[in-house]
Amino acid sequence: MTLRTNARIAGFTLILYFVAGISQLMLSSRGPANDVLTMVTAFSALVLGVTLYAITREQDPDLAMMALACRVIEAVPGEGAIFFAVGSLIFSWLLLRGRMIPTGLAWLGVIGSGLLVVILPVQRTGFFGGSLNWASGMTWFIWLPTLVFELTLAAWLIVKGVATPARRQTA
Repeated sequence: MTLRTNARIAGFTLILYFVAGISQLMLSSRGPANDVLTMVTAFSALVLGVTLYAITREQDPDLAMMALACRVIEAVPGEGAIFFAVGSLIFSWLLLRGRMIPTGLAWLGVIGSGLLVVILPVQRTGFFGGSLNWASGMTWFIWLPTLVFELTLAAWLIVKGVATPARRQTA
């Protein structure tokens, strides 16, 4: 597939992922609808991993593969938040380094995801509102920069796609 096709698929998948994830939070109960939404979010994580890998692999194939692996692990229901954060951080960094999306948007992804990488383990120890609790205002505050990044990135990928990656310099 072309960069543009991968970008559009990633953009639409980010929106689907967001809608399914928020719907899951609103249901907050086990049942058939929640099970379907879990499948949608898991499949979305896999599609995002593959499409973002295809977009960023020219920048650094090893880092892009690491981010893809994080997205695959994130797709397994359970403790996927830290893998989401690490995958998002790496993909954001590669998008920034390749100058494939606006610099400010890429930096928002790097900073927001980086904060999650640091805060999520600390949150598990009881700080920042305790474990991942979506009823907590602190949890929403911690996730807000990444949420804004992901939704803005989705729109950007659908409308503009990605620029041809800047050539990486080898030693």
